[in-house]
Amino acid sequence: MEKRQELYAGKAKSVFATDDPDRLILHFRDDTSAFDGERMESLERKGKVNNRFNAFIMNKLEEVGIPTHFEGLLSDNECMVKNMDMLPVECVVRNIAAGGLVKRLGVEEGSELNPPTFELFLKNDALHDPMINESLAETFGWATPEQLAEMKALTFRVNEVLKQLFADGNLLLVDYKLEFGLFQGQIVLGDEFSPDGCRLWDAETREKLDKDRFRQGLGGVIEAYEEVGKRIGVDFG
Repeated sequence: MEKRQELYAGKAKSVFATDDPDRLILHFRDDTSAFDGERMESLERKGKVNNRFNAFIMNKLEEVGIPTHFEGLLSDNECMVKNMDMLPVECVVRNIAAGGLVKRLGVEEGSELNPPTFELFLKNDALHDPMINESLAETFGWATPEQLAEMKALTFRVNEVLKQLFADGNLLLVDYKLEFGLFQGQIVLGDEFSPDGCRLWDAETREKLDKDRFRQGLGGVIEAYEEVGKRIGVDFG
């Protein structure tokens, strides 16, 4: 597979074309951002850690029949993915109150949410990823009702699988976001699943082992990511 021109550079990843129009190369950089890119730093090993973490999770989801864009690891920092038409809607599930939910509703951080909540956000940094609903998504053409229903079902299926996976590592899956796209007409999980896009706490101490360590200046960001990975069986090479 021949790597060609860079198509897109996000805050932490770059996307490259290949000689196959249906396949892209996803490059995980060491860049780390918070607050819609207002704070940026480079953290050594981050690209490798997130790339291998994401590969492990995507393989676990594929094993239970959840369709993903992941095609395989190419190197420490790169993987092959399907070339999809991404939908500009983020799906968020919350199992425990934290982050934006606490700020919006004034609920206590750490409160268990039963049943888990499901929220939609428009993927738009300039607007700070505003919260939306199904009606807005349909009206503005961001997703159809059928696509939204499938995305919601898959997001909750991911929750079933990953809550148990992390629980086996004595971890709490607090919340996470997923992005989806269309590949040959099918809704497929895209982007990445890593500690950059979810909250993970130690089940006993409730120590934060995710990107909140960067947001809140707690330090030890990559060490925390590696600790999570080791507990669930990720091979960092």
